[in-house]
Amino acid sequence: MAELLYGLMAEFDDPKTLVDVTRRAYAEGYRQMDAYSPFPIEELSDALGIHGTAVPALVLLGGIVGGLAGYGLQYWVAAIAYPLNVGGRPFNSWPAFVPVTFEMTVLLAALTAVVGMLALNRLPMVYHPVFNVARFALATRDRFFLCIEASDPKFDPHATREFLQSLAPREVSDVAP
Repeated sequence: MAELLYGLMAEFDDPKTLVDVTRRAYAEGYRQMDAYSPFPIEELSDALGIHGTAVPALVLLGGIVGGLAGYGLQYWVAAIAYPLNVGGRPFNSWPAFVPVTFEMTVLLAALTAVVGMLALNRLPMVYHPVFNVARFALATRDRFFLCIEASDPKFDPHATREFLQSLAPREVSDVAP
């Protein structure tokens, strides 16, 4: 039955309850879960066990690569490919290379931030199985949902359903893939 499910989704009435039940699910050992609400809830990330992201490291790496690429291109052009002695300055005139190096650093860091954020969030996602649950349309208005995915190692359809029922939700729904 677990192969026929994306997961089980429980519906709650208020954000405090959602945070509390998410903490209980995490303490129970569930790790592959997600919570949905009509507005951001600051405590929810900690309750889900989401603590960090790779985006800052990717941006740093993108900035370093951009800076090296900008400087390297200018060095190659000025000192190797087309060396011109203008006014007796050296071929590797680093003060003249600073503006382009800076701009390439910022450009590649920004592009890496956007592409990294999209990739890590698995976007664009034109379809998600939670939209198969009819009551999920209320997630944009006044309902709060916790979905435990079938890919979780602890997921057992019957035991997980009983656990979710013990949290006193409005309803527990099967999420078809």
